Amino acid sequence: MSAPFVSLAGSVQGVMLRVLVALVPAIAVHVWLYGPGVLIQLAVASAVALATEALMLKLRGSPVAPFLSDLSALVTAWLLALSLPSLAPWWLVAVGTAFAIAVAKHLYGGLGNNLFNPAMVGYCVLIISFPAHMTRWPAPVALPGPDLGWIEAAAFIFFGDLPAGAALDALTAATPLDVVKTQLAANRTLTEILGQPVGHAVPDGSVWLALAYAAGGLFLLQQRVITWHVPVAYLAALAVVAGLFHAADADRYAGPLFHLTYGASVIGAFFILTDPVSGPTTPIGKLLFAASAAALTYLIRVFGGYPDGVAFAVLIMNMAVPLIDAYTQLPVYGKKPPGSGGAP
Repeated sequence: MSAPFVSLAGSVQGVMLRVLVALVPAIAVHVWLYGPGVLIQLAVASAVALATEALMLKLRGSPVAPFLSDLSALVTAWLLALSLPSLAPWWLVAVGTAFAIAVAKHLYGGLGNNLFNPAMVGYCVLIISFPAHMTRWPAPVALPGPDLGWIEAAAFIFFGDLPAGAALDALTAATPLDVVKTQLAANRTLTEILGQPVGHAVPDGSVWLALAYAAGGLFLLQQRVITWHVPVAYLAALAVVAGLFHAADADRYAGPLFHLTYGASVIGAFFILTDPVSGPTTPIGKLLFAASAAALTYLIRVFGGYPDGVAFAVLIMNMAVPLIDAYTQLPVYGKKPPGSGGAP
């Protein structure tokens, strides 16, 4: 075999299919912890994503079948659905998914041209517009309460009907990030907060969910869909920042394990920040991008007005990607790198 030796990149459909497969372990754990509601949300998000994708392709005069079959719309739909409360009303999922596909993806030119991560755009629109609905997470199996089957979950998601004799508080619970932030504002110590039922029961479920996302992420690494730079830099930087604050005041700032296992840290590291379109292309750029996003995530979680900061951190760093790429590209032979000054 003679030169040149060219390695053909995998198809978009093949890459997206691997991402969907990698999410399956987390979906299974999600169902085990919170019931079948997440499967209903995934179905709603998938249907809306495909319909919106087809409509936008028609309006733009692009062929529908090739783009609809590349599975990119389904990846956006699944990532958004997994970021939302699994008992959220169906219209919330539909609005967020439609906005993500129509505005964040197609108004920027479609696949490969979007500046921002579409799933995180949809999430931020929903958390800003409908904060009350976005904080009604289902109570995990570790807490007492009625178990929702398919029929009960569907009745609640589509019609808002509660099971007989059940109150909304019995079905939903605040996330640990919410609990810690609210209780710290009430001048309670972290030891007191984590000793109460909500603060102590939910971590077990969060750990399993984080491990499931990590397993999927390792599969993507093994398949060479992503590289190690973003997940390692993000999780390491988040742990370091959390560790520094925890060392300074352990009664007010949770340790690294808390921030790594709660919220969207692991799914963010392996599935969201690794988006090849809205992220950097250089190895150094990926490290800088991920570490900066981790610092922003922590600052928003601890000092901001929202319980989790992953989505906002991703969108803020998406805006910096062109600058990061410009200053981390290896110089072309015979030319000086940007900002170095002097003649080539």
